[in-house]
Amino acid sequence: MTDPLRATLREAKRVVVKVGSRSIVGASIDEGARPGGGRFAQIAAQVVALRSEERAVVLVSSGAVALGRGRLGFSAKPRAIAELQACAAVGQSLLMRGWEQALGAHSVAVAQMLLSHADLEDRERYLNARAALGALLELSAVPVINENDTVAVDEIRFGDNDQLAAMVCTLAGADLLVLLTDVEGLLDGSGARVRSVDELGSAQALVGSIPSELGSGGMGSKLEAARRAARRGVPVLIADARDPAILTRALAGEDVGTLVRPQGSRLASRKHWIAFTLRPRGDLILDPGAVIAIRDGNRSLLPAGVVGVRGHFGPGDLVILRDMSLREVGRGLVRYGTEDAAKLAGAKTGDIGARLGYHGGDEIVHRDDLVVSD
Repeated sequence: MTDPLRATLREAKRVVVKVGSRSIVGASIDEGARPGGGRFAQIAAQVVALRSEERAVVLVSSGAVALGRGRLGFSAKPRAIAELQACAAVGQSLLMRGWEQALGAHSVAVAQMLLSHADLEDRERYLNARAALGALLELSAVPVINENDTVAVDEIRFGDNDQLAAMVCTLAGADLLVLLTDVEGLLDGSGARVRSVDELGSAQALVGSIPSELGSGGMGSKLEAARRAARRGVPVLIADARDPAILTRALAGEDVGTLVRPQGSRLASRKHWIAFTLRPRGDLILDPGAVIAIRDGNRSLLPAGVVGVRGHFGPGDLVILRDMSLREVGRGLVRYGTEDAAKLAGAKTGDIGARLGYHGGDEIVHRDDLVVSD
């Protein structure tokens, strides 16, 4: 019996495909990494086939560090940040040459987009990136997106390209996210492929913690990316890059890989940006009444509901709202900085001006700037 959700994949018009380092270079640096050939050519042929069906494709491609380390003579992945950045700088040109030659053989234009977390955390730059990506797709180019590893350090990194791919889904207005890896999909305790995931908590229990030597994201990272994309209403397929027809088979609705179904209520673009792109700068601890008002009543956070403040943040920064057991309740953009929020804790709205000497709004976090956690 055909899965109804898989059947709808036939109608997907915009597809984000994340290609991992191992999916590019195979089991070793030398395997399949010929510019324009090997895995590049295999995936490019499928991208072209999808385009012939009037689908737009965005590639989020890892592989720069892996390719660069081979060119620089490293026998193992370096640990020093500067050496990793050097590998990324050398490897990024090799990576783009591979895609340019592989897709160029089919007369397809290729566009490079390098992003850091700072690019997407700033709302104006985020909207500029979205506009540029939309223009490239309208012009029938294939954008190839990678993290700007040459300049990114821990505080401005996405974490790995799985998370970047989930954010790109919102940028691109994608109908489907495909995470290509080097296994059939999520595997259960007996090693059998899990066909679909309805609830991510049970799926995460199956995940091991062994990292990839070439890449940075394992199956746990893919499930986290799936959680983020699924909150945008985007189904996610974790599938085997070694299959030379995996993309065309998936978009034909075939039973391949592990399909993660959308989870919870669909978040609008701006609220998804708040929940999954911004970095939290602190916490607000709430009393039980405020937790109920936010979680069940879609209410704003008023000063009276705040019992504690942690971190260092300013107006407009992202904070995590927590209950008195420190469990996350939601995330939102705060209207007052750390010191003023602490002064307002427990206050009535009519007392704001007297406590601060000014009035910046009745709410500490307005409901329009607040996302309730899963």
